Amino acid sequence: MQIHFREINPFDLWIWLEFITVPSPSEKQYVEELFNSWFYLGKLGAFNAENLQVQETGLELSYMSYDCQGYDNSLLALMHNMSEFEYHGNWGRCWFDMGTSDAVALDILINAIQQLSSEYIAIKELYIGGMNADWPIEETHGHNSLIYDN
Repeated sequence: MQIHFREINPFDLWIWLEFITVPSPSEKQYVEELFNSWFYLGKLGAFNAENLQVQETGLELSYMSYDCQGYDNSLLALMHNMSEFEYHGNWGRCWFDMGTSDAVALDILINAIQQLSSEYIAIKELYIGGMNADWPIEETHGHNSLIYDN
Protein backbone atom coordinates (compact mmCIF):
# COMPACT_ATOMS: atom_id res chain seq x y z
CA MET A 1 0.00 0.00 0.00
CA GLN A 2 1.28 3.43 -0.93
CA ILE A 3 0.69 6.37 1.43
CA HIS A 4 0.50 9.94 0.14
CA PHE A 5 0.10 13.23 1.95
CA ARG A 6 -1.49 16.13 0.14
CA GLU A 7 -2.42 19.58 1.45
CA ILE A 8 -3.49 19.13 5.08
CA ASN A 9 -6.10 21.23 6.85
CA PRO A 10 -6.96 19.41 10.09
CA PHE A 11 -10.31 21.23 10.29
CA ASP A 12 -11.31 20.18 6.76
CA LEU A 13 -9.55 16.89 6.05
CA TRP A 14 -10.48 14.32 3.45
CA ILE A 15 -9.01 10.84 3.67
CA TRP A 16 -9.14 8.73 0.52
CA LEU A 17 -8.65 4.99 0.01
CA GLU A 18 -8.13 3.36 -3.37
CA PHE A 19 -8.95 -0.33 -3.17
CA ILE A 20 -7.55 -2.98 -5.52
CA THR A 21 -11.11 -4.07 -6.34
CA VAL A 22 -14.57 -2.77 -5.53
CA PRO A 23 -15.03 -3.60 -1.82
CA SER A 24 -17.69 -6.12 -0.77
CA PRO A 25 -20.26 -5.26 1.92
CA SER A 26 -18.23 -7.07 4.59
CA GLU A 27 -15.03 -5.29 3.51
CA LYS A 28 -16.86 -1.96 3.69
CA GLN A 29 -17.92 -2.83 7.23
CA TYR A 30 -14.27 -3.37 8.26
CA VAL A 31 -13.29 0.01 6.80
CA GLU A 32 -16.19 1.87 8.37
CA GLU A 33 -15.63 0.31 11.80
CA LEU A 34 -11.97 1.31 11.67
CA PHE A 35 -12.76 4.94 10.79
CA ASN A 36 -15.65 5.18 13.28
CA SER A 37 -13.48 3.76 16.06
CA TRP A 38 -10.64 6.14 15.22
CA PHE A 39 -13.01 9.09 15.24
CA TYR A 40 -14.63 8.18 18.56
CA LEU A 41 -11.23 7.78 20.19
CA GLY A 42 -10.38 11.25 18.87
CA LYS A 43 -13.71 12.64 20.06
CA LEU A 44 -12.81 11.42 23.55
CA GLY A 45 -9.39 13.09 23.47
CA ALA A 46 -7.27 9.96 22.96
CA PHE A 47 -4.84 11.63 20.55
CA ASN A 48 -3.25 14.01 23.04
CA ALA A 49 0.53 14.00 22.49
CA GLU A 50 1.03 16.08 25.65
CA ASN A 51 -0.10 13.14 27.78
CA LEU A 52 1.71 10.06 26.50
CA GLN A 53 3.07 9.02 29.87
CA VAL A 54 3.22 5.29 29.17
CA GLN A 55 4.92 5.78 25.79
CA GLU A 56 7.45 8.18 27.28
CA THR A 57 8.29 5.78 30.13
CA GLY A 58 9.93 3.33 27.76
CA LEU A 59 9.99 -0.44 27.93
CA GLU A 60 9.92 -0.97 31.68
CA LEU A 61 6.29 -0.33 32.58
CA SER A 62 5.95 -2.53 35.65
CA TYR A 63 4.95 -0.49 38.67
CA MET A 64 5.28 2.81 36.82
CA SER A 65 3.88 5.86 38.51
CA TYR A 66 1.05 7.39 36.48
CA ASP A 67 0.10 11.04 36.99
CA CYS A 68 -3.71 10.96 36.93
CA GLN A 69 -3.79 14.74 36.53
CA GLY A 70 -1.57 14.63 33.44
CA TYR A 71 -4.58 14.78 31.15
CA ASP A 72 -6.09 17.71 33.04
CA ASN A 73 -2.78 19.58 32.86
CA SER A 74 -2.52 19.29 29.06
CA LEU A 75 -4.36 21.17 26.34
CA LEU A 76 -7.51 19.48 25.05
CA ALA A 77 -6.97 17.46 21.89
CA LEU A 78 -10.45 16.65 20.62
CA MET A 79 -11.78 15.68 17.20
CA HIS A 80 -15.01 17.44 16.29
CA ASN A 81 -16.81 15.87 13.32
CA MET A 82 -16.71 13.27 10.60
CA SER A 83 -18.91 12.47 7.63
CA GLU A 84 -20.26 9.07 6.73
CA PHE A 85 -17.83 6.95 4.74
CA GLU A 86 -18.64 7.00 1.01
CA TYR A 87 -17.76 4.70 -1.87
CA HIS A 88 -17.47 5.25 -5.61
CA GLY A 89 -16.21 2.24 -7.58
CA ASN A 90 -12.90 1.19 -6.07
CA TRP A 91 -12.57 4.48 -4.13
CA GLY A 92 -13.64 5.31 -0.59
CA ARG A 93 -13.48 8.62 1.26
CA CYS A 94 -14.37 10.24 4.53
CA TRP A 95 -14.23 13.84 5.77
CA PHE A 96 -12.98 14.87 9.22
CA ASP A 97 -12.69 17.92 11.38
CA MET A 98 -9.78 16.73 13.50
CA GLY A 99 -10.15 19.74 15.78
CA THR A 100 -7.18 20.00 18.10
CA SER A 101 -6.17 16.32 17.93
CA ASP A 102 -2.44 15.88 17.62
CA ALA A 103 -0.68 14.39 14.59
CA VAL A 104 -0.19 11.10 16.47
CA ALA A 105 -3.80 10.43 15.42
CA LEU A 106 -2.73 10.11 11.79
CA ASP A 107 0.12 7.74 12.67
CA ILE A 108 -2.33 5.51 14.54
CA LEU A 109 -4.79 5.58 11.64
CA ILE A 110 -2.07 4.74 9.10
CA ASN A 111 -0.88 1.81 11.23
CA ALA A 112 -4.42 0.46 11.48
CA ILE A 113 -5.08 0.87 7.73
CA GLN A 114 -1.83 -0.92 6.90
CA GLN A 115 -2.88 -3.88 9.05
CA LEU A 116 -6.40 -3.81 7.61
CA SER A 117 -4.90 -3.94 4.13
CA SER A 118 -2.59 -6.83 5.08
CA GLU A 119 -5.28 -8.97 6.68
CA TYR A 120 -8.74 -8.11 5.38
CA ILE A 121 -9.04 -5.89 2.30
CA ALA A 122 -6.40 -5.02 -0.27
CA ILE A 123 -5.86 -1.27 -0.36
CA LYS A 124 -3.76 0.10 -3.18
CA GLU A 125 -3.25 3.65 -1.95
CA LEU A 126 -4.08 5.91 0.99
CA TYR A 127 -4.29 9.66 0.43
CA ILE A 128 -4.44 11.99 3.40
CA GLY A 129 -5.67 15.48 2.61
CA GLY A 130 -6.30 17.30 -0.63
CA MET A 131 -8.81 16.52 -3.34
CA ASN A 132 -9.23 13.70 -5.84
CA ALA A 133 -9.68 14.64 -9.49
CA ASP A 134 -11.47 11.32 -10.13
CA TRP A 135 -14.16 12.13 -7.55
CA PRO A 136 -14.91 15.84 -7.03
CA ILE A 137 -16.37 17.21 -3.82
CA GLU A 138 -19.28 19.62 -3.74
CA GLU A 139 -18.52 22.78 -1.75
CA THR A 140 -20.56 21.83 1.35
CA HIS A 141 -20.51 18.06 0.89
CA GLY A 142 -18.54 17.00 3.97
CA HIS A 143 -20.77 19.02 6.26
CA ASN A 144 -24.08 17.57 5.02
CA SER A 145 -23.60 14.02 6.26
CA LEU A 146 -21.99 14.45 9.66
CA ILE A 147 -22.03 11.52 12.04
CA TYR A 148 -21.50 13.73 15.05
CA ASP A 149 -22.37 17.39 14.88
CA ASN A 150 -20.64 19.35 17.63
